[in-house]
Amino acid sequence: MALPNCSLMVNRELLDPSFESYRLSLDSIPTYNVELDAAVAEVKLKDSQYTLDHVRAFGMYNYLHIDPWYEDSVYFVDSKCRVLNLTVTLDTALGKPREMFSYESDPSLCEGEQLCASLSLTSATWAALSDGTGKLTLLRTSKRGESSFLKWESKFSERLGEPFIIVHSLAHVHSHVHTIEVLLLRVQKDPSDTKGSGFSISLEWITVDNSIGQGEERKYGVRKRRMMKGKSVPHYAAVEPQGKGVIVASEKPFTFTEVDGLPLEEPPAEKMEVENSDPIYFWQQTEEDVTVCVRLPEGTTKDDIRFKLTVDCLRVRVGDYAPLLDGQLFAPVDPEASTWTIQDDKSLEISLQKRSDGPLWSEVVLGDRRGEYLMNDEQKSQLQQKLSYLTAEDLNPNPEKDKPPCNAQELEDCDMFPEDSSTLMRFDGATLKPTHVVSLGSHQFLFSVHIDPSEMPAFCLRHDVDALLWQPRPNQDNNIWEHISTFNALGYVQASKRDKKFATCAPNFSYAALCECLRRVFIYRQPLPVDTVLFNRKQGRQVGQVAKQQVANLDTNDPVLGFRATNERLFVLTANNLFVLKVNN
Repeated sequence: MALPNCSLMVNRELLDPSFESYRLSLDSIPTYNVELDAAVAEVKLKDSQYTLDHVRAFGMYNYLHIDPWYEDSVYFVDSKCRVLNLTVTLDTALGKPREMFSYESDPSLCEGEQLCASLSLTSATWAALSDGTGKLTLLRTSKRGESSFLKWESKFSERLGEPFIIVHSLAHVHSHVHTIEVLLLRVQKDPSDTKGSGFSISLEWITVDNSIGQGEERKYGVRKRRMMKGKSVPHYAAVEPQGKGVIVASEKPFTFTEVDGLPLEEPPAEKMEVENSDPIYFWQQTEEDVTVCVRLPEGTTKDDIRFKLTVDCLRVRVGDYAPLLDGQLFAPVDPEASTWTIQDDKSLEISLQKRSDGPLWSEVVLGDRRGEYLMNDEQKSQLQQKLSYLTAEDLNPNPEKDKPPCNAQELEDCDMFPEDSSTLMRFDGATLKPTHVVSLGSHQFLFSVHIDPSEMPAFCLRHDVDALLWQPRPNQDNNIWEHISTFNALGYVQASKRDKKFATCAPNFSYAALCECLRRVFIYRQPLPVDTVLFNRKQGRQVGQVAKQQVANLDTNDPVLGFRATNERLFVLTANNLFVLKVNN
């Protein structure tokens, strides 16, 4: 079966092709400093945690957690095993962080190297806490916010094996059963990995609910554990609302391997016997239609054919055998005008009517390479003309052109992309199989951020020089990743910051921000109309909008451990201080 590939659809209305650059603003950013009573519970990497995956998962961990349900409220864990909160109402009277919960941690019970404590705000009234030794605690927080001074109450606490950090969590209620979904990340030794780093990455999806007992006596317990394995720390991993699935973005793909401790093994579907099965189909096309000829086993009749065609998907199978073609089409078709017939009892001929005339298809079903494309003479001639410049003797056979050929030696470091091609995958919660796969290619992952607490975290990818923000919306059939905002030239700008540690943006998209390992914070604002008349002397035109860049230097020598943004403020956490930067009024 072909992988269910799809693509990210860019909203062109959110792009600004006329964007020029950011203008450095010398306007000062009001900065407020809160000194901490005890240091942040930072855990430095041990000698045994030497891989890049250890650095990405634990060395670059964001120790500061923002509350999406209550504005300008952040949380962190200190070295005294306390969960502390700072909620800002007035910048000039910040006060001290207040204790919300304290716990006991016993490193001697740890099955491996102790990790940093991690916190995930599950809902408006619940949170999940890991102490870094392998224990998961679920906390009822009541309604958080400036008016809530109630201490958090532990409702579930259990050791779950090797140490982990919490990547994501959420809560939902169905038939009066309160369920909490938690996603845990581990970097584990893998003796079978003799050619790599010797470690593998696991994502464990745990479901906890209170389905046992009656009324006030209901107790929380683990109901299901599902294990995913991969070879790289995911850039992004989150559970869908209602626990209907999981979305993972990573350099190397993940697959589900266990359910409740038992290996997940499915017998492969019986393969059809087709003589010389490579290729199993031939296809050709015009600007109006695509014709596919699928080879069939001898003796196949019309009643054996199982054919399903929608606007953008095709499924062909014979009887109960594995599908011959199954997946998303390269482009939409008109199902009503498309047909299929059996030719000479040996092949199935499918005629697909393109919904709109346009560029030629490069494949029939996305990701399926089992077919052979037959090109007619006219198409061969057109292709040779288009590619003729590649075989010219001169580097630039047409010097009159405005744009000279690209010189690879002129590319800057920030134009380069990782060699590994990352993937974005959506897994169904029931079947644990991928339903959507996007090859991110050169779209470098930049950061993830909570925009709306009722939805999954959004993520930001580099597209050319820009940074595009994508919001997962699994309930939308055709476009489950929606382009919701653009930060002009941020993809290029961030790549030039060699000391960058964290990146984020405001939930209302008014600015994006980068933070270096030490001191410096960069703020990039969206273009705003200017009060005075400005002219671009080079192009001789009036400038109507200006995008400002601002730089803040923090008064500390401690490395930055946490970085979060709200619509009005930036929060920067170091080992001994919490800085609050007033970005917007």
